[in-house]
Amino acid sequence: MDSRITQFDELAGADGRTRAPYRKLSQWLAETPPELLASRREQAELLFRRIGITFAVYGAQEATERLIPFDILPRILSRSEWTTLEKGLIQRVTALNAFLADIYGAGEILRAGIVPADIVYRNPAYCPDMAGRRVPFDIYVHIAGVDIVRTDDQGFFVLEDNARTPSGVSYMLENREVMMRLFPELFALHRVAPIENYPDELLATLRSVAPQRANGDPTVVLMTPGQYNSAFYEHSFLADKLGVELVEGRDLFVRDDVVYMRTTEGPRRVDVIYRRIDDDFLDPLCFRPDSALGVAGLMGAYQAGNVTLANAVGAGAADDKAMYTYMPDIIKFYLGEAPLLQNVPTFRCREQEALAYVLDHLDELVVKEVNGSGGYGMLVGPHATRAQIEEFRAKLKAHPQNFIAQPTLALSTCPIAMGSGVAPRHVDLRPFVLQGANGARVVPGGLTRVAMTEKSLVVNSSQGGGTKDTWVIDDAWSAEEAMGQA
Repeated sequence: MDSRITQFDELAGADGRTRAPYRKLSQWLAETPPELLASRREQAELLFRRIGITFAVYGAQEATERLIPFDILPRILSRSEWTTLEKGLIQRVTALNAFLADIYGAGEILRAGIVPADIVYRNPAYCPDMAGRRVPFDIYVHIAGVDIVRTDDQGFFVLEDNARTPSGVSYMLENREVMMRLFPELFALHRVAPIENYPDELLATLRSVAPQRANGDPTVVLMTPGQYNSAFYEHSFLADKLGVELVEGRDLFVRDDVVYMRTTEGPRRVDVIYRRIDDDFLDPLCFRPDSALGVAGLMGAYQAGNVTLANAVGAGAADDKAMYTYMPDIIKFYLGEAPLLQNVPTFRCREQEALAYVLDHLDELVVKEVNGSGGYGMLVGPHATRAQIEEFRAKLKAHPQNFIAQPTLALSTCPIAMGSGVAPRHVDLRPFVLQGANGARVVPGGLTRVAMTEKSLVVNSSQGGGTKDTWVIDDAWSAEEAMGQA
């Protein structure tokens, strides 16, 4: 990491004193024998193996299914910290939806010159078939996963918007369940906001955007690419929690622009599809003709208003890394407000001046592909070899529009429990925002992803990162403990 950046430790704080939200955890750790921590770590791993929580890693030489590392120490936020985040998250997703409705509609933000039209129309995720077509309630992003990092006691930054098929919520829920089983004494010391109602909130959101003909009793299904998808565990987990059918493309068919599900009792009309399949594979008649995962005629039913897809087709046009750089302007344009959550400072390599700076400072910056994800296709300058830097230099010169660059942030650290004791590791946070006809909802917490390797800044599970339970606790308890320890 860049030695000029001071690292913020969420437990110790800038002055080295235990921060209020962590005081009871810190005291508990001081009183807990190392062998008990080791035993709980083993129990947690056994539980996750028994439950079967795995993540498929494409292209890996070893086994195709991995157990995502889980750390038994919670990441803790105070209620006041969470309130700030929640307001900013809702503001951001509201603006994302307004932006998508506009670029597929009147295009006012493009005519105003706020966002360059070529960035929108050349975006691979932009769907021309959606132009001029409204979606129910003008909501394109029903489920968003917004990646958050922090650099100090006050500073939360948005690292990335995930508006297509964001994953990770099953791990958030399972992490909490395992923690409650293994650490009842820790929960007794804190007032932890519940997250168990997320499936109910999600189902209510999906039902709220059903076509009007559903008459208050819509049929919702969760559509998966199948068991070989990296997030299939999550798909089956969520379908079970929602109490809806888990379907593949072959389980559905379209007749007269209406979607039906095959059942043992005959065809059943489907009103809402929570799809965990990319746009390109949804309908072989409209997108990739070789797709065996989709449903022929689905787009016809969708455009006829007979079924709702969540998230909407074409929603990915709002969440690539080039569009991310315009989000502060997008928020101001549609909402007339200053962003409550700031972006990480970002260089648009498509701009000549920015490109020149990036090329001169590759060893200091993080360079990302505009359409990259999962930690792939990126350069972390301070940790890169000379050969890797020169490889990216050539890529940037050849196709600068395909990249953005950011300073190497000092991501905050949280304590993790290892065999050798407790040590800090870098983390980010993915809260999940639900947007339906009944408003926006955010469960208090989210999925904390943690870089399990010392000094690593890559938290993605596909790159070896792990997860933590995220607690939002009452400020009163934190303040009371802080006074008691002063």
